Amino acid sequence: MIISASRRTDIPSYYSDWFFNRLKEGYVYTRNPMNIHKISDIPLTLDVVDGIVLWTKNPTPMLNKIHMLKDYPYYFQFTVNSYGSDIEPNIPLKSDVIIPTFQQLSTEIGKEKIVWRYDPIFLNKKYTMEYHKKYFEMMCDKLSDYTEKCTISFLDLYRNTQRNIAEQGVIPLNNSQMIEIAESFSLIAKEHGIYIDTCAEKIDLEKYGVKHAHCIDQERFERIGGYKLNVKKDKNQRIECGCIDSIDIGAYNTCKNGCIYCYANYSQKTVSKNSISHDPNSPLLFGEVGENDEITKKKCNSIIDKQMRLFD
Repeated sequence: MIISASRRTDIPSYYSDWFFNRLKEGYVYTRNPMNIHKISDIPLTLDVVDGIVLWTKNPTPMLNKIHMLKDYPYYFQFTVNSYGSDIEPNIPLKSDVIIPTFQQLSTEIGKEKIVWRYDPIFLNKKYTMEYHKKYFEMMCDKLSDYTEKCTISFLDLYRNTQRNIAEQGVIPLNNSQMIEIAESFSLIAKEHGIYIDTCAEKIDLEKYGVKHAHCIDQERFERIGGYKLNVKKDKNQRIECGCIDSIDIGAYNTCKNGCIYCYANYSQKTVSKNSISHDPNSPLLFGEVGENDEITKKKCNSIIDKQMRLFD
C-alpha cells in the first residue's frame, strides 16, 4: 500500500515527531472523516508499506530525522508559492527558510524525491497574471536544479473558504487565463530544464506542453523503489485526479499553516482545539480513543508485483 501523509494536514511541518513515532511503533490510528467514532488501525510496517508521499509547505522540522525514512520509498509534494503572509500567514519567509530547505532536502535525498507545487493559482489586485509569471520565473531560477517538475493547479472554490477568499478580493482564473498561465509557465519551465503538469484540472492543456499530473504517482514510485506496482487509480478522488490508491493518515482541522484557500480546515477555532490535544506518542493525530469509538484493524497488503517477467 501507499501512505499519503497527508492531503488533510501538513504533517512534516507540525507533526513530524508523531509521524516518526508511528513508523517506529509500526501502526497508526485514523478516524473516518464521515464517522469520527470509526477508527482504522493501519499497519506501517515495511512488509506492507510500499511507499510514502509527504505533502508539505515547510519540512524544515523533519530535516534532522530524514534518515529515518531510508528503508521506505518516498517523495515529497513540496508547495512553494509566491504568496505573502496575507494569504499564507504562518509560512516562514521563502527566501530565508523555505527555499534553502528545498535546496538542502533535494541535495540530501535527490531531486527525483521532491515535486515542486505552485498551487493554487488565483488572482486579485496584488497577485496579477504578471505577478505570477514574474515570481514563477524567479522561483525557477532558485529551484530548478533541485527538482524535475512543477505541478500547478487553479483555485477551487470551497464553501468553508469563500469568506476568507472574498475578504482578499480573490477570484479564480477563467479558461483563457488558465491557458495563458499554463503556456507561459511551460515555456519558463522548459528554459530551466523542468516541466509542468496540472493537478486534477478539467481543462486540457497538452497543446501547451502541460499534461495531467499523478501526484501519488505509480511511475515515480517504481523508479525510486526499483519495483513494479500492481495498483489501480484512486476511486475516492475526483475523476480528473490521476493518483493511484493510497491511505491517508492525516486529519482535517489540524493544519496550522492558516492559508486562506485551504479546503482541509473548516474552523480555526477547531484547529487550535485539535492541535492542543495532539500527543506525539499517541496512535491518533489528536485526541484520545473514547468509549464510543470502534477500532478496526485494516487489512493491508503490499502491492509490489512479484511476478517475474522475461524482459524486466
